[in-house]
Amino acid sequence: MEKTGEAREKALRNLKIANHLLTQSYPLLQDSKLLLAVLQNLFLAMANAMTAILAHEHEEKRLPAFSDNFDAKFEVFKLKVAPRHKILPEQLQTILDARTLIAAQKDAPVTFTRKDAFVICEEGYRMKTLTAKDMKVMLAKTKVFIQQMDRILTAEDTENQNPQAS
Repeated sequence: MEKTGEAREKALRNLKIANHLLTQSYPLLQDSKLLLAVLQNLFLAMANAMTAILAHEHEEKRLPAFSDNFDAKFEVFKLKVAPRHKILPEQLQTILDARTLIAAQKDAPVTFTRKDAFVICEEGYRMKTLTAKDMKVMLAKTKVFIQQMDRILTAEDTENQNPQAS
């Protein structure tokens, strides 16, 4: 239960930070570099929520032990947990999209801000942009995923505390 609770708290904290950056700091400062911080916190929120669900499933003996790296956790989550809890493929794709954007930014030879966007130039000068609108959409999807995490964790906790008599 300790790992589940710790990952859940991290997910909630990252979501709160991303929400604050996007709704309070960004409108005030109008600095597009903040959008990258929003993206990173949204990804961490989703990754920690996924970890909390996986840890809970492991504690409930529905999953064997798994490696503690993102790729391994994501594969187990996608194949074993998502179908059981009706987590949509679009939500899994949002997690991958966030991870891809972060990796692209780290590997990019050039990044810059333009108007209301943070621009990532990849090799061959393919450009990806982060806008406040994009981050608002991702924030909404992340909130839904966090709500699903809470539903999964609390629904099963109440089942364990109040088993129905036959």
